[in-house]
Amino acid sequence: MRFLLSILFAILMIPFSISNAQISNFSIPGSNGQLVGILQTPDNLSEFPLVIISHGFTSEKNFELLTTLSDELESRGIATIRFDFDGHGESGGDFQAMTVPKEIEDLKTIYKYATSIEGVTSISLAGHSQGGVVTSMVAGDLGKKKIRSIALLAPAAILREDAIRGMAFGETCDPLDPPEYVEIVRPHGSFKIGRDYILTSQTLPIFETAEKYRGDVCIIHGTGDRIVPYTMSMHYNHVFKNSELHLIPREDHSFRGDMQGAAKIAADFFEKKLSKVRN
Repeated sequence: MRFLLSILFAILMIPFSISNAQISNFSIPGSNGQLVGILQTPDNLSEFPLVIISHGFTSEKNFELLTTLSDELESRGIATIRFDFDGHGESGGDFQAMTVPKEIEDLKTIYKYATSIEGVTSISLAGHSQGGVVTSMVAGDLGKKKIRSIALLAPAAILREDAIRGMAFGETCDPLDPPEYVEIVRPHGSFKIGRDYILTSQTLPIFETAEKYRGDVCIIHGTGDRIVPYTMSMHYNHVFKNSELHLIPREDHSFRGDMQGAAKIAADFFEKKLSKVRN
């Protein structure tokens, strides 16, 4: 018994690490409050490409799909930033006041912060659901010279059509005169969508802005998605000039059937497109 205890003690005293990543938290001023994020960089690298990852509607930076993608990229020598949009997670702001245009400004603020990080050789973007819409529009605004490549996971471009029809995540309202808010219930809580969210979404130039981007694009969508039809990603694939589309049979909106597989597709894409930056 003493022998076994001594062996166990010796094992516990051996230094080890479950990850080779360097992880640091940050908080920077946004237009609607503090933006809180996580910078994850590969260990023992002085220079690295970086991917900014944007979460979806009512989600947050530590959603499993996003952390899985961060870990996949870190293992390939690529740094990531995950952050909470205003009104979400640890960031400031009021969720009811959240709109897609405000999230676009949030991502541009994070981009500006990323340009100040020592060792960053290029910046790319990835986004899930509404974060995919924001990613596509910011890429269109900033262009290929600033955004090297992007990946969209189940991008929720249907949100404009939903707003025009007065549809809000299963709830309905008068699209011509929306109420102060529409309350929706998600598995992780109850949320109030503000009137401005509905009105701004009705005129959001999603594809018109995205199509200005001329860099490389990876689009991933599940054919079993019941929240955002995969035809939205097919249209994105038509709009972009340099894109590849991956449709995953029967997969849902959050890729819960195989998050690792969806993350690997995106990571493989970035590794291929950013390899010249690392070499």
